[in-house]
Amino acid sequence: MKGQAPRRLRHPSFETRLLLLALAGSVPAAALAAVFVWSRLTGPLALGATLLLAAAAIGLPVLAHRRLSYTLNTLSNLIEALREGDFSLRARTVWGGGPMEEVMREVNVLGEHLRQQRLGAVEATVLLRKVIDAIDVAVFAFDRRDTLQLVNRAGARLLDRRADRLLGRSAAELGLAEFLGGEANRLVDRAFPGRVARWDVRRSGFRKDGLPVRLIVLSDLSRPLREEERQAWKRLIRVLGHELNNSLAPIKSTAETLASLLGRDPRPADWDEDARRALAMISDRSEALARFMAAYSRLARLPRPSIRETEVAPLVRRAAALERRVPLDVEPGPDLVVPADPDQLEQALINLIQNGADAALQTGGGLRVGWSELENGVELWVEDGGPGLSNPENLFVPFYTTKPQGTGIGLVLSRQIAEAHGGTVTLEERRRGHGVIARLRLASAAPRWKEGQAG
Repeated sequence: MKGQAPRRLRHPSFETRLLLLALAGSVPAAALAAVFVWSRLTGPLALGATLLLAAAAIGLPVLAHRRLSYTLNTLSNLIEALREGDFSLRARTVWGGGPMEEVMREVNVLGEHLRQQRLGAVEATVLLRKVIDAIDVAVFAFDRRDTLQLVNRAGARLLDRRADRLLGRSAAELGLAEFLGGEANRLVDRAFPGRVARWDVRRSGFRKDGLPVRLIVLSDLSRPLREEERQAWKRLIRVLGHELNNSLAPIKSTAETLASLLGRDPRPADWDEDARRALAMISDRSEALARFMAAYSRLARLPRPSIRETEVAPLVRRAAALERRVPLDVEPGPDLVVPADPDQLEQALINLIQNGADAALQTGGGLRVGWSELENGVELWVEDGGPGLSNPENLFVPFYTTKPQGTGIGLVLSRQIAEAHGGTVTLEERRRGHGVIARLRLASAAPRWKEGQAG
């Protein structure tokens, strides 16, 4: 009929083609054998032999066809089970070797390997879910349509709903849409049904089944911040109490002594000299308190650095020129320019030099100051010949000092300046000889050579 598509010819199956090949090989041989039989025999014997030859020529290929079909069907069922995720089926290898047995054995090995992999994946997934549920941070996962796909217990508590009632809802419905955009990592003050606090928000992405998923993690910073604040107050109160007691106790004792002198009648002959000494001591302790409060105010009100291009070599030489109490050598270094606040950086270096000079005075040693280029920054160093570190754990404790006239803020201020520039300050014992080497590293700076200098 016109307009009707031609029928596609169906090719015989693989097993059928093998059967036809077997018959094509056996039937001609059986026919020749039958001709030979009829030429030699007659009657029932020839007929029986012919039937026997025909049964062998046709029956054996058919039997082999069925056996092969059963084996291939078994193999197909095994592969289908693997595709469906059923790794419990195994093939029996009863043949005495050969390619087909190797195929069956490899399928069994593949099934066992996939079973172990799935078992490991299931165990890892269970472990991951338990870990996510156990951590005290809220975890949310949204698909590309901003629909919630995963939430842990902390997230459900934060939104004050059961997890099964949250899944499938949009970020806008849950009040989390703002976290899917903007900066990936930021701090926000936000009120949720389950808590009001300051939150550390972190957003990242991954793919599940080839589709993008956005992961939102909310960490409550209020508790650790309150604990840090409490520890800071304890340290501050301890330092203030120590300093105030050191001044107020002798002032109180001296005032009581003066009161007792003024209450005597007649007064001692040398009472005016005692009064002058007492008043001088009160004045000295008052000045010490004033210096302490000035140092505290200076540490607490350090301004943000004003970053500009700063030449390292002149800065180091200016800071070193201010120290005249001990011999000081400035080691030459590369002509580098770094982005920094030159005033703050110079003050930090002056503090390190003064600290090293104070140590060197105790042993009669000297100082070496220099700088060097790092892979991604610059290092300023001060090396002294003093006695070394006697109490390393208190080096950066504010107002802690072992010097009679020290304020205890020099190293703290230097570290605060370095951290404001993205760097660090460390002190360590010298490897050769006695003394300490202080290192101020601006690791976040990208130094460059001055114009006209080769890098």
